Amino acid sequence: MRPLRLILVFLLLLALAPGTWVRSAFPPADLAAAVQVTPLPLDVRHAASIDIVRGWRLTSQNDHFGGYSALLALPGGTLLAASDRGRSLRLHVSDQGPVAAGMGFMSGTSDTDKHLVDIESMTRDPATGRIWVGYEGANAIDRLDGDMAGATRVRPTAMQRWSENSGAEAMVRLADGRFIVLAEGSRRASDTAFPGVLFASDPIGGGAGQTFRFAAPDNYRPVDMVQIPDGRVLVLVRRFHLGLPPRFTTRLMVADPADIRAGGLWKGTVIASFAAPLPSDNYEGIAVRPRADGRLDLWMISDDNRASFQQTLLLQMRWDPRATHVQQQ
Repeated sequence: MRPLRLILVFLLLLALAPGTWVRSAFPPADLAAAVQVTPLPLDVRHAASIDIVRGWRLTSQNDHFGGYSALLALPGGTLLAASDRGRSLRLHVSDQGPVAAGMGFMSGTSDTDKHLVDIESMTRDPATGRIWVGYEGANAIDRLDGDMAGATRVRPTAMQRWSENSGAEAMVRLADGRFIVLAEGSRRASDTAFPGVLFASDPIGGGAGQTFRFAAPDNYRPVDMVQIPDGRVLVLVRRFHLGLPPRFTTRLMVADPADIRAGGLWKGTVIASFAAPLPSDNYEGIAVRPRADGRLDLWMISDDNRASFQQTLLLQMRWDPRATHVQQQ
């Protein structure tokens, strides 16, 4: 994600007036400001077979807030978001909407080098409550206890040659205990597929992993993924469109882990596209909560990159995985 952020910063500087180039002291950190939640107007409520149920814009002056690139659905109607600065946000969601239930450090402190705490992916074992966290800059994975303590870190051998700016972007623990990790980028700009590793068990155990490549639609990159009850995996892919201001489009794919082969190309199918007039931004996190009727509640959160022309959006959607109306890649 770092090259994208540099482009965004450059575009923002171009838009600034010359008078802003004046040094000023940084204000003290604000760790007390609340999160404001504003419902989004939804003129369009469908993306192919996916229903858009509700959406919100989240804002806050709190220094913990923003930059969310990973999302988990926890028990009790809670969502956990993690940011590229090692911060976390808990949201309790009810019929009235989301309410912030806590913000803080998930990895490191305010003095820690951002390169070491750049969280881009999370996954969870529902049986133990353990959470695994993927770091982009360090190409590392942490395992946390259910109370978010006791971090154990590993830098898997199969991930060490990944670009330090785009590693461990998407990660999922499968129900059978295997793990899939995808990179967002590659060392060669000409590559059209993205490095992936399939671990036979918890990567903290030090297994070598089976390498493969993931095929995304042209100019799209994988940014998150989550397993659904039938065993398949939803993969969130995102495209950056250069402009003033820049814009983003998102697609949601479904892929079967059974199709992964060592050294092979893992392919999926696009089931929905998200672009204007749907609420659009830099969606980087996705979570799933099964419903009693067999449908799934899907949640997406966007990474605002702490840029003035981006927003933190949260969408609640609903999808029947048994639906046959799919949009081909």
